[in-house]
Amino acid sequence: MGGRQGAGMRTIDIVLCGLFAALVAVGAFIRITLPTQPYPFTFSLQWLFVLLAGMLLGAKLGAMSVGAYLLVGLVGVPVFVHGGGPQYIFRAGFGFLLGFLAAAFLIGLLVERLPQIQSSAGEFIRLMIAAVAGLVVYYFIGIAYYYFMYSCVLETPAEWGLGVAIVGCLTTFLPDLALCFIAALLSARLRPALAKARHQ
Repeated sequence: MGGRQGAGMRTIDIVLCGLFAALVAVGAFIRITLPTQPYPFTFSLQWLFVLLAGMLLGAKLGAMSVGAYLLVGLVGVPVFVHGGGPQYIFRAGFGFLLGFLAAAFLIGLLVERLPQIQSSAGEFIRLMIAAVAGLVVYYFIGIAYYYFMYSCVLETPAEWGLGVAIVGCLTTFLPDLALCFIAALLSARLRPALAKARHQ
């Protein structure tokens, strides 16, 4: 019975990883392009599904689902906001996709490690702490990659590239913070049911 139960859990975990990889991909097409200069920034629902992957699946599976999404895009399937393919790593905004991966892992890790509070408000606060920590890491990696691309790869003054990244992030930070709030509310309700399904 134990072996069959373990195999069943592995099957559902694979299904959940595939589901969240697909949701992150779908989120890329639910977007608003913000007319920032000289390059527009894009606000999409990808961040919401990255948050949910970390909160609901945990560190390992959450990161695996986002990693699967990145691999699909890098092999050429146009699941990123601006297409796909290995050349995408040379886009200055690719760092924000890497930020998704790190954030999903960190959010899942914090949700697993932070002490549980036996109240709906306490659970929401716990999830929000994890979400905001993931948001900070997501933006840090995205801006750092932007700076690296402009200073080491593109023939543009590094300070100018960093300025573009910061201005762009200022336009999307509050909407992404609102998605943290939504994800925490959803996860507080979904986590018990999902945990029960994964352990049946």
